[in-house]
Amino acid sequence: MRGGLARISIISTIPAVLREFGINPVDVLRKAELATNLFDEPDELISFRDRAHLFKVCMDETACNHFGLLVGQQEGLSSLGLVGYLVRHSPDVQTALESLVHYFHLHAQGSLMLFDTEQELAFLGYSIYSEQLEVSDQIVDAAIAISCNMLRELCGPGWEPTEVLLSHRQPENVRPFRKIFGPRVRFDMPRSGVYFPARWLGEQVQGADSELHRLLEKQVRQLESQYSEDFPQQVRLVVSDALLTNHATIEYVSRIFSIHSRTLHRRLKANGTSFQGILDECRFQIARQMLESSDLGHTQIASLLGYSDARAFSRAFRRWSGMSPSHWRESLDR
Repeated sequence: MRGGLARISIISTIPAVLREFGINPVDVLRKAELATNLFDEPDELISFRDRAHLFKVCMDETACNHFGLLVGQQEGLSSLGLVGYLVRHSPDVQTALESLVHYFHLHAQGSLMLFDTEQELAFLGYSIYSEQLEVSDQIVDAAIAISCNMLRELCGPGWEPTEVLLSHRQPENVRPFRKIFGPRVRFDMPRSGVYFPARWLGEQVQGADSELHRLLEKQVRQLESQYSEDFPQQVRLVVSDALLTNHATIEYVSRIFSIHSRTLHRRLKANGTSFQGILDECRFQIARQMLESSDLGHTQIASLLGYSDARAFSRAFRRWSGMSPSHWRESLDR
């Protein structure tokens, strides 16, 4: 899968939601200029651009600004196909979430699931990195609603989020969000995801079949070998975010992907790159953005990007661009 694609199964409830509004799904698909039999094959692929456009048409037809939320509310692990079944039959919640993060790219490329623990809290997040999309907030809303449903499937009906974060602006009507996520939902946040008590991670997944899990993992690993080219871009997304919070180490990034640092190194090498190479790429990209769009001094930029001092940053920038940061900034004004 290339350029931001996902399986149709992740949006398979769109027809049902449209019918709740008294709208014929076929009419909507025609207006979106998509095949009228789009939902007949859940394992077929749809681009992120087409999916975002479909959400936009659905919003227009229903006059519902939280349409993505309604779609995600009705989806769960089964919408992830083979990966969802593997997660469902994991022995415990932590293993399940690690598998979800590790194998999510087999279900959708162009987006990323994140899993991390912070003291007594665990975090399950979602981010799109493939391209700029119209109404991308609808896709994110759906993904976070699905994440909550998945966590309830794994943990049981007693699970509740501690806090839900959404990166888009707060809508005029927040009641649908509070109805689905609870009172502690926050908008305009740096990332989107769900915080919940880390004690749930040690809970056994009820009804999990260990033999089926073993067979599913074997299938998933075979499938994974076919879809490795997207991994470096996923790492770039995480590194870019981590740089701005002083977490851009190979240990931290490996933990986000729920793999050992040696495995991260090996997978990047197989794709013709390295962690240091990606770190340098991200530093250069962010440095250029800061030089172009801010008045930050070299010392401040160096500190934000994890350099020991401004001289170390200047040497690296000259190596990347062939000129000093000062000359780069001056060249922008010419």
